Amino acid sequence: MSISRRAVLAAAGLTGLSAGTALLSGCASSSTSVTGPSGTPASLEVFSWWTEGGEAAALASLVSEFHVHNPHIDFVNRAVAGGAGANAKAELARRLKAGNPPDTFQGQAGAMLDDYIDAGQLEDLGFLYRQQGWNRLLSPTLLQLTQRGGKQWSVPLDIHHINLIWANKRVCEHAGVPTAPASVADFVTALHKVAATGKNPLAISVTPNEIWQLKHLMECLLLAELGAAGWPSLWRRGGDWGSPQVTAALEALREILSLAVNPTAEVTWNQASAMVGNGTAAYQIMGDWTEATFTLAGLSPRRDYAWSTAPGTSEAFLFASDCFTLPKGAKDRDAAIAWLVECGSQAGQDSFTTVKGAIPPRAVIGSTERGLFDQYSNWSMVEWTTKQVVGSLTHGVVARAAWNNAIDAALNAFVTNRDPGRLQTALEAAAKQYAA
Repeated sequence: MSISRRAVLAAAGLTGLSAGTALLSGCASSSTSVTGPSGTPASLEVFSWWTEGGEAAALASLVSEFHVHNPHIDFVNRAVAGGAGANAKAELARRLKAGNPPDTFQGQAGAMLDDYIDAGQLEDLGFLYRQQGWNRLLSPTLLQLTQRGGKQWSVPLDIHHINLIWANKRVCEHAGVPTAPASVADFVTALHKVAATGKNPLAISVTPNEIWQLKHLMECLLLAELGAAGWPSLWRRGGDWGSPQVTAALEALREILSLAVNPTAEVTWNQASAMVGNGTAAYQIMGDWTEATFTLAGLSPRRDYAWSTAPGTSEAFLFASDCFTLPKGAKDRDAAIAWLVECGSQAGQDSFTTVKGAIPPRAVIGSTERGLFDQYSNWSMVEWTTKQVVGSLTHGVVARAAWNNAIDAALNAFVTNRDPGRLQTALEAAAKQYAA
């Protein structure tokens, strides 16, 4: 029986990296020609928003692997805390505007990168794709959905499964509800039953800093109503945001939010995951990074917690992909390229994804490699290859930053007024303004 790298790290009590500090490899098996002036160690400033739990542990695992191949490069961690990267993106925008880019920064493959591309802030990475053979090795489905203008502007590190529901098995058993409600109606019924037991039915926070959690829930409800075939049409010019399907999804959003206990408390996504893990809450609608949080807490899959596709979305794989870029004007460009090569390699991707809860973005994952991954990740690999793949709103694939910001504003207003009709009107207006 194989033991996943994530389980090893959890047992070791790995806590990740401290933001703003350099990490030096304790040992290395090979050397690198990347050095700074006069042969001094090169410095690599990496910008991300991985500061919590399993995310920080996954970054630490990737850095450790990077130092095996690049022991003379000092890794400078510039991670900025904040769910879905809202704070990091704002800080990054300030640095890019000031002409002071990090050597590389985390992005979300797809529309999230469009503004950087249009502003001429990124290098085209075609030379690396040709050198490393990534057009052949990476998933063609992913490459098709993330390329812009026939070019690749980032190196994907993972594939995340977005439309998931996580459940505490004991809480659900006590309430007599399924861990995997098949439909939105079944989910609402289950939430009512859990509420009757005195437990929090749904772990979620809808404060301005955490509004992305509500957006994540909303996109899963929209996907349930529209289906995988209808979902992409929302993000094209002329998409019907006034449809009865959108209306039904937003009305369900209101009812579901009304059943959550104290959703206006400031709770990060991983704190919400912990509520499910420790039995304070029954369910969470969240991406597969939640699974890393459960593993690091020592919980066992299918015994302590369960997962499934979000209610009504079993035909779809709603995805996002973390990636890294090469900003123009990077101070240590050679070190940044070394980092990108690591991110595109099997060793780098496996060191990261086995810890974070994601799956590798390559076209072929062999049986030996699958043995590195746990039960959830192997399930997700099957889902990726058998379900219709569609891109996430919340996590950067289908809508630019301005459109996402307009949706956030509409959701912040909805938290106060709880009026799905006004929310739908605002979403229609945002689509007319921003859909390409």
